[in-house]
Amino acid sequence: MIWEEKEEQILLKTIPDFNFTQNLNYLSRSTNECLFHIHDNKIRKAITVDKYTILVEIKEHDEHTLLIEFLGNTRPGRKEVREQVVSYIIEWFDLKTEINPFYEIAEKDPVLNQATLQFRGLRIMGIPDLFESMAWGILGQQINLTYAYTLKRRLVEKYGRSVTFEGEQYWVFPTARDIAKLTVEDLAELKMTVKKCEYLIDVAGQIDTGLLTKEMLLETNDVKKAEKILTKIRGIGPWTANYVLMRCLRFPSAFPIDDVGLHNAIKHVIGSDQKPTKDTIQQLALPWKGWEAYATFYLWRFLY
Repeated sequence: MIWEEKEEQILLKTIPDFNFTQNLNYLSRSTNECLFHIHDNKIRKAITVDKYTILVEIKEHDEHTLLIEFLGNTRPGRKEVREQVVSYIIEWFDLKTEINPFYEIAEKDPVLNQATLQFRGLRIMGIPDLFESMAWGILGQQINLTYAYTLKRRLVEKYGRSVTFEGEQYWVFPTARDIAKLTVEDLAELKMTVKKCEYLIDVAGQIDTGLLTKEMLLETNDVKKAEKILTKIRGIGPWTANYVLMRCLRFPSAFPIDDVGLHNAIKHVIGSDQKPTKDTIQQLALPWKGWEAYATFYLWRFLY
């Protein structure tokens, strides 16, 4: 990705078929989000690099460029730290994926066509940190999205860190190390099930000790092998594994086929009175091969 520093700001070139407003609309879907703030078509987020907590504001400079500004005296003095901030933003906004082949598939596909017309320029907004993505997957198991956001806020505000700017707090998700040292009793006040508390602590421990790493999963270069590694972990089933493979590892063929939201979205698109069966979804998804993650993400947008 091409980017340059201009005075104390950064200009980051985007790529074709990226629409900043579409992605902000997606990020705005919950009023209870605690990890960033969106105002006036700008997004502010705290990002951790090494020992630094850096507050950035991202907005559209022009149709092909994002403007990144460091707020509250958090601009890192070292260029390599600023480079890592830019890398985080590139990964967060999925700015490396050449999405046109997906649009070519969707143009001829009766299930995907309307979604890509309505949400063109949307990217799979990422969760670059492995522990955060797995924790979010665990928190969201078998509950509605609204309550999942409530649980996330409780966890973040209890065990995360924050910086304050212009009277607002900007939170950073707790690290695996922060959570690995806790007990189920420590997490009880968050009002999660005991099982979720156990899963969260167990995953945190595996990541903290290096038994599970993002690099290990990426090096498989195979969505099924990576899924198998994840599903061996207690509390991580196929749905959570594929969610992580979509949002963190960026496997384009990750496919949470059992997702209730996906079923409801397909039901909505095809105008059916009943949710589709798994066999039906597998048939519908045959043309999506290699792009199942994007197909799922776009269909989800009809619901949230």
